[in-house]
Amino acid sequence: MGYINIPRANLNFSLEKERTEMNLKNYFLVFITLVISHVTYAQEGIPVYTDYLSDNLYLIHPSMAGAANANKIRLTARQQWFDVDNAPNLQTANLSSRIGDKVGIGGIIYNDENGNFSQTGAYLTFAYHLLFSRDRSDLNQLSFGLSTALIQAKLDETDFDILNNPDPVIAGTVQKDSYFNIDIGMSYNYLEFYAHVTVKNILPTVRDIFDNNTPIREANNQRRYLLSLGYVYNLRNTEWSFEPSILFQATDETQESTIDGNMKVYRDFDFGRIWGGVSYRRSLDGAEFTNGTSVRNQNLQYITPFIGANYKQFMFGYTYSYQSNSVVLSDGGYHQLTLGYDFGKRKERYSCKCPAIN
Repeated sequence: MGYINIPRANLNFSLEKERTEMNLKNYFLVFITLVISHVTYAQEGIPVYTDYLSDNLYLIHPSMAGAANANKIRLTARQQWFDVDNAPNLQTANLSSRIGDKVGIGGIIYNDENGNFSQTGAYLTFAYHLLFSRDRSDLNQLSFGLSTALIQAKLDETDFDILNNPDPVIAGTVQKDSYFNIDIGMSYNYLEFYAHVTVKNILPTVRDIFDNNTPIREANNQRRYLLSLGYVYNLRNTEWSFEPSILFQATDETQESTIDGNMKVYRDFDFGRIWGGVSYRRSLDGAEFTNGTSVRNQNLQYITPFIGANYKQFMFGYTYSYQSNSVVLSDGGYHQLTLGYDFGKRKERYSCKCPAIN
């Protein structure tokens, strides 16, 4: 997701400092920006952005490891707000492969930075694919996946001015903490239709670097639910295809949710495929704020156009996200590049327009 990922310790320090250094209006705008974007500040693991639209479903759905007709390597780099110092940035690398007829494996490494807070981690995935088709030409596949994650979080407090602004939450050191978690998921691909269900961060986890023996403790429930649905329509006797899809996600502890509405268009050529489209993300939980004497409500909204191409075994994708709210931290957009390479493609291809599998 493209929200601000701010750890609790950093948030407490910032709010305490703003009370004495900012006037009431500026403080309130900053506070509202944090309120409408706090959906992921406590999230552990890889943030859920729109990378999945660049032929990168395995990054969020473990059941898609090895589900395709070829082994896949995907690299992503995401940078938010070029006009903001120490803005969030994310890099991922993943490999997924099929072993035999039914077993898929995969691995992900990532680095996620946001100001003084950062995460690095690795995932290992095992997937099992059941093919119900009469033969290899018809796609009817049910998949299960399980990922185990080892993540290290780091909070660098060395540049905080604790001498002039003492705060019991701030230790003034570099704090690190490692923890383990599990994601599970299930996918069903039937011809041009697909559905994915994933539960991320199943295990309760308390990240001690945010606690420091203070009365305010971070909730240990980081569980997140994802549901994807989509269908690929092919224009008869043409090389054009259209893929409407949705992604719904909800957090367990905070009871917050968002939904993506996507439209992706494909055009096939002899050398491969060109594709593009647009995604619209909206939170289903609004935040109230005061504008003069009136009280208004604002839902977090992102508009994300994207474009890419598959040339033989290579893939390139670019996405740009723009936050369309009236109260935002920055007018700068979110840029992301995706590079891919497919290898070991099997000779048998399904007779459907199913780009994520074929």
